[in-house]
Amino acid sequence: MAVMGFSTGALAKGDVSKGIEIVSRLSLKAIELSALRVHELDALEQAADSVDMTQFAYISMHAPTDYTPEQEAEVAARLHVLAVQHDWPVVIHPDCVTDHAAWKTFGELLCIENMDKRKAIGRTADELRPWFEEFQEASLCFDIAHAQQVDPSMTEAYRILREFGSRICQLHVSEVTSSSKHDRLSEGAIRAFVEVAEQLPLDVPSILETPVDEEYARAELTQAERIFEATLKPV
Repeated sequence: MAVMGFSTGALAKGDVSKGIEIVSRLSLKAIELSALRVHELDALEQAADSVDMTQFAYISMHAPTDYTPEQEAEVAARLHVLAVQHDWPVVIHPDCVTDHAAWKTFGELLCIENMDKRKAIGRTADELRPWFEEFQEASLCFDIAHAQQVDPSMTEAYRILREFGSRICQLHVSEVTSSSKHDRLSEGAIRAFVEVAEQLPLDVPSILETPVDEEYARAELTQAERIFEATLKPV
């Protein structure tokens, strides 16, 4: 079974340290430190410096998505310090990138996420291709729910996995509503995701973005595991 984890933002929106505490109590080995808003970067930096995270075999960070063009270079620089110091990959949304040079310094620690239907870029294999041509060392954060929302037939998910599967460093797992909000996994979403489960790499962590509290986190993990049971194999 693939290594499972949670985004701190799913369990404790805006409170990185609390999210780390919850994931630790769940005895999970993977975690994504979420700073989706610029003002959360301070908390992420503080947690990186002060919280014991040696129990995790995999740690990544999610970059803010609300920074202005004037803030982009500083945001990238702050994340770069943490990424290099700790060897943590940084997940970015391609539609937020305007200063490409600021992110090229990350090299293989840059992780580009496929986007939901709201975005004008990064949604499909064709739209991702120029990004990986430019950021040749970057990896892919494959958000299976984004792919399913863009194309419910899962054909586009298959195309992304076929072309970029070898680049995947982590998965994002949740359901995405018609308004592009992360939600808990439904039976319909699980059935859709199972259609491409055999194309998913076995050796990368699955990060849940489903918004749940600690009480329901284990039940959500059990739901996510159903996607991979008896079907997951190495790419």
